[in-house]
Amino acid sequence: MALQCGIVGLPNVGKSTLFNCLSNAKAQSANFPFCTIEPNVGVITVPDERLIKLGELCNPERGVIPTTVEIVDIAGLVKGASKGDGLGNKFLANIRETDAIIHVLRCFDDPNVIHVDGSVDPLRDKEIIDTELQLKDLETVESRIQKCEKAAKAGGDKQAKLALEVLLRYREALSQGLNARTVELVNKDEEACAKDFFLLTNKPVMYVCNVDETAAVSGNAYVEQVREAVKNENAQVIVVAAKIESEIAELETYEERQMFLEEIGLQESGVNRLIKAAYALLELRTFLTAGSDEVRAWTFKSGYKAPQCAGVIHSDFEKGFIRAEVIKYEDFVALGGESQCRAAGKLSTEGKEYLVQDGDIMHFLFNV
Repeated sequence: MALQCGIVGLPNVGKSTLFNCLSNAKAQSANFPFCTIEPNVGVITVPDERLIKLGELCNPERGVIPTTVEIVDIAGLVKGASKGDGLGNKFLANIRETDAIIHVLRCFDDPNVIHVDGSVDPLRDKEIIDTELQLKDLETVESRIQKCEKAAKAGGDKQAKLALEVLLRYREALSQGLNARTVELVNKDEEACAKDFFLLTNKPVMYVCNVDETAAVSGNAYVEQVREAVKNENAQVIVVAAKIESEIAELETYEERQMFLEEIGLQESGVNRLIKAAYALLELRTFLTAGSDEVRAWTFKSGYKAPQCAGVIHSDFEKGFIRAEVIKYEDFVALGGESQCRAAGKLSTEGKEYLVQDGDIMHFLFNV
């Protein structure tokens, strides 16, 4: 399931530092614009406390295997990217290929780290990137409107008429400097139609405020400005101190990392919160398999039914799906394992229409 989140932001806002914390792949992190030119792809482990508990209960021979999510570090953007300035064309092509956007905003003052525009202003930075993406989307929308108008007039094409209605609303929003995701779609036909346009500002987004150590726990005035600015975008805002996170990443053991976090007043690292949020942003969920051989997390897309989830493990499981045995994670932990759940009647047998839930512990029966 190769869904990807792209990390974007202006040069020197802390994108690559954050990416390095997220993955073991070390992006070249230098204090000058465009040090990231080719996108770095990191396959990042998704933290899941449930796996630790299941590992303790099952004591599996092959150990515990977490699931992963792909994060891409995309080259820093500058004004004029929609016209191809800087690395504009490359940036826009890379961002088009991702499924969701992690937008990093600089929310710290440091005279030693130069800002591409000379001063710290996260709202201006957000606007620069938004404007470039909106201009590119407007170009796409105008081109599609011309095609749809011809099709709608020529043959009375219903689909073209629907597309035209949606496109005109997108054009109005984009012309006013609003992102496409602020346009409300009234039914599933419009939603399906909108997906075909592949608009950059329609991708789900999360804003990451990169702060200094003093603001790591409760944020600062810059963060409040960002929260206020994005309140109508249905977007999450996460506070991360990338510099501290890079120090945490250098520590050898889990215990050392936890002690460090407690000292600065955090229960969980910003990186862990960010990975979980990125996973949710992509509408990904996790089902689990647990036994004496291994405990494993598997990624599925929200809305998957039992046969589709069986196919995540192996395509043969989906082709020959008979039924699924399901135990809720809470029951498994409370009762102490599969046999106890079976005896207590907490194991349910589900067919092809079962909508799999996050945290379901599953066993598939199939015949090929």
